[in-house]
Amino acid sequence: MTVRVLVVGIGSGDPAHLTGEAVAALNAVDVFLVADKREATRDLVTLRAELCAAVVTHDRYRFVEVPDPERGPDAQRGSAGYAAAVRDWHAERARRHADAIRAEVGDDGTVGFLVWGDPSLYDSTLRVVETITEQLAASGVEVEVTVVPGISSVTLLAARHRTALNRVGQPVHLTTGRRLVEEYDPALGDVVVMLDGDLACAGLVEAHPDLQIFWGAQLGLPDEALVAGRLADVLPAIRDRRAAVRAARGWVMDTYLLRPG
Repeated sequence: MTVRVLVVGIGSGDPAHLTGEAVAALNAVDVFLVADKREATRDLVTLRAELCAAVVTHDRYRFVEVPDPERGPDAQRGSAGYAAAVRDWHAERARRHADAIRAEVGDDGTVGFLVWGDPSLYDSTLRVVETITEQLAASGVEVEVTVVPGISSVTLLAARHRTALNRVGQPVHLTTGRRLVEEYDPALGDVVVMLDGDLACAGLVEAHPDLQIFWGAQLGLPDEALVAGRLADVLPAIRDRRAAVRAARGWVMDTYLLRPG
């Protein structure tokens, strides 16, 4: 038995942000597997369905929701505990998706994973698919994997603020909110921060009062929110905008660029 797996970067979920390669890939899929993360993110599933309805030219595809395992209290874990918890989470997610592929996809079928932004940047899908491939191979299922890039939130952030990610001849550093405060140094150059649910940048205000921030949430969606300015001045506005988006949607996806003043 052979199954094709397409991992497709879908940007913000706006059909206008899909590449031609992504549109062709979506039209080749028989079964889209999506993680069911319960009611808090129900409209993320709806957005994926609406995207496919807008660009897929046939009605032979279907969506299968796979219950996502509980992640646990990451904020309460140290680095070693966090890494172990993520490994366990990925392994369980892979097991559930492998079971779904066995149950829902026939020989020579094509499975699609829709990835927000780009699959290469702070997204677990490729690691999970690698484990899925290993698990299916152990049961005699051959898997062919193709990855299609997408427009990342980082690219959209720079475009919306009409700025480059780096200054002339200077580096760009990409990190997460979890790591930001302990590793920040102006010598890093411009710093892009992702996966920051607590606005860790607030911890830099006292030591680096002239930092500039370019922040964006729900980039590419109708409720997109943008704030830019001196971090010490605009942090309250960012918190307010972030809270408003979460209250309206039940979830928020944001990222930001920090630039030494």
